[in-house]
Amino acid sequence: MSSPKKVNLRTPEVMKLVQAEVEGHYRSPIVEFLRHTGSPIAAAGITVKLAKAFGFCYGVERAIDLAYAAAKVCHEQNIFLLGEIIHNPEVNDQLSGMGIKQLHEVDGQYQIDHLTGEDVVIVPAFGAEVKTTNRIREIGCQVVDTTCGDVMSVWKRIRQYKKEQITSIIHGKAWHEETKATASRAIGDGTEPSGHYLVVYNLKETDYVCDYIRNGGNKEEFLEKFKGAYSPNFDPDIHLRAVGVANQTTMMRGETEEVQNRIRKAIEDRYGVAALDQHFRFFDTICGATQERQDALKDMLDNDKPDVLIVVGGYNSSNTSHLAEMGEVELPTYFIKNSDKLVSPKEICHWNLHESKEVTTKNWLPEGDVQVGITAGASCPNNLIEETIKKLFSFRNVDVTELLPKDLGLPPQA
Repeated sequence: MSSPKKVNLRTPEVMKLVQAEVEGHYRSPIVEFLRHTGSPIAAAGITVKLAKAFGFCYGVERAIDLAYAAAKVCHEQNIFLLGEIIHNPEVNDQLSGMGIKQLHEVDGQYQIDHLTGEDVVIVPAFGAEVKTTNRIREIGCQVVDTTCGDVMSVWKRIRQYKKEQITSIIHGKAWHEETKATASRAIGDGTEPSGHYLVVYNLKETDYVCDYIRNGGNKEEFLEKFKGAYSPNFDPDIHLRAVGVANQTTMMRGETEEVQNRIRKAIEDRYGVAALDQHFRFFDTICGATQERQDALKDMLDNDKPDVLIVVGGYNSSNTSHLAEMGEVELPTYFIKNSDKLVSPKEICHWNLHESKEVTTKNWLPEGDVQVGITAGASCPNNLIEETIKKLFSFRNVDVTELLPKDLGLPPQA
């Protein structure tokens, strides 16, 4: 099978144009100033403080840059994107407006058979399943691969597990693009023996697996419980004898560590400590940017807790959802995709993680003095954070720009 045609996009001339366009769409000098100073901003009884780390990470910036570059370099060709470049509607809408066409899944398969060798296909930051990339290779499309480096590190570990005939237990969301791409590496491309995987979503599912490792159980019940979350021909009586833990890079580190610890203990109980190396592997594959944002929010909640927390980002963003989960344990937390959801001081539309739908809450912003914390996922651009800050202060008839120095004194952009 031939290698896909690669497109050279990262020339200095192209990237200079891309940088200007990306900054025009997503940059916020106000947010950069507040990040640079690390100080809150206050007026008319409202104090807004930002987490120390939030917003775009390097992997997201790289993916967006490459997509914008493809639109410039390949503008005379059809450009297609496998799903969404990242989980943020603002960014995906911008790409659609630039003529990049989104390819959708039907019954778990991307509709790509109509593509030709003259077309350009962008692989998103989450990566893509082996079967999809193989088909693109067969067609001969030009490929712009924006897969995050942290995701590819997980793939390397999964392939090693497969080589050692160890089942990959992946802590993640079986329906998430990244997890599906990662799981496909456990199966391989058909040129060598297939491996196996099992996806566990939470600690409850982990405990079920651990009990099966220790004591065995009803195979049919197991397979029904995890339907859609394991490899073809997976047999828990066979394929849980030797396991390696990995994870979707945007999961909560603490939960992933607990998944690892519980599975390790189950293996020890079944086979003994002396045999652990024969039956268990683990590799830390949490994304550094995800962890940095979680740590920054924890620092805010532990040491400078506001009265209200706003989390900004796409509702289908895994890393953003986990920030909202962290917040709602400690204080009133509202997960919004943009400032339009701040309807008024008396009404906010926000995503309910437990009901998986947008809901409306009344009287959400306390009257009088109030401290509002803001954080954002790794796929949220700064301009959306700026608009959120401006909207908050507008509720007290304050223009944020009047609170800041005319010369923000920001270091030059790289």
